[in-house]
Amino acid sequence: MSTLRIPATMPGRLGRVTSLLATIVLFLAALPILTLITMSFGNSDTLEFPPQSLSLRWYHAAWHTFVSPDAGDALSMGTALTTSLIIAVSTMLIATAVSVPAAYALSRYRFRGKAIVEQLVALPLVYPLVMLGLSLLLVFNVLPTDLGVLRLIIAHVILALPFTVKNCAASVASVGAEFEEAAFVMGASPHRALLDVVLPLMRPGILAGMLFAFIISFNEFTVTFFLYSINTMTLPVWLYSRTVSSLDPTVFSFAVVIVMVDFALIWLLEKLVGDKGVAI
Repeated sequence: MSTLRIPATMPGRLGRVTSLLATIVLFLAALPILTLITMSFGNSDTLEFPPQSLSLRWYHAAWHTFVSPDAGDALSMGTALTTSLIIAVSTMLIATAVSVPAAYALSRYRFRGKAIVEQLVALPLVYPLVMLGLSLLLVFNVLPTDLGVLRLIIAHVILALPFTVKNCAASVASVGAEFEEAAFVMGASPHRALLDVVLPLMRPGILAGMLFAFIISFNEFTVTFFLYSINTMTLPVWLYSRTVSSLDPTVFSFAVVIVMVDFALIWLLEKLVGDKGVAI
């Protein structure tokens, strides 16, 4: 009986090819960010890549725009940033409050329609954002009252729920039912066992879901573009408004700061949670 022999050089070649492909993919993924950072240090009044000279000119202009907004601007950058933070924090808290009991029920109980509920939770991941924004706009327009910033919060919660529910469910799945049974044996009520045993063990998934919800809400543009008003303009929409008539190079500086904030949040997620309970 003959055996198949693999040349000893094949793993090395395969490893080099795989490493090369991974490097190319990672470079292409990072290329927009690298271009953004490079353009933010340009010194020209016009957009040219690569910049002929480098300076902090547009960072100084961005800082001046932040601290001393132009009188002609319909909305200041500080107001847009405040609105984005209010919406992102509200989305984070509401999505987490909904996701924790939902993830526990989906993981612990069997009920009719469970598969449909799981599919509905994941639906925003595949739903076209343009159609989602348009649909929500039509729904909110028929309501007898203007919800203001609340309609943006509702839309962002819908977009964040798949991430918060999945991360919380991953944590619940790692907590075996025997932990609750042990608490029952020790005399704890079901409510007490949930608060004192299950929730602390769900901490990695809850934290991961909260940070994902904040990042998703803070950077969301497509759906927000259909629902914002001049009084509820978020930071991404404000940045877009600076590029409609003519591309203001200061948006590159603002965008770099936003990317750095996102990187800091992802780093914080890695330090607080690691790979425990993170389910993207």
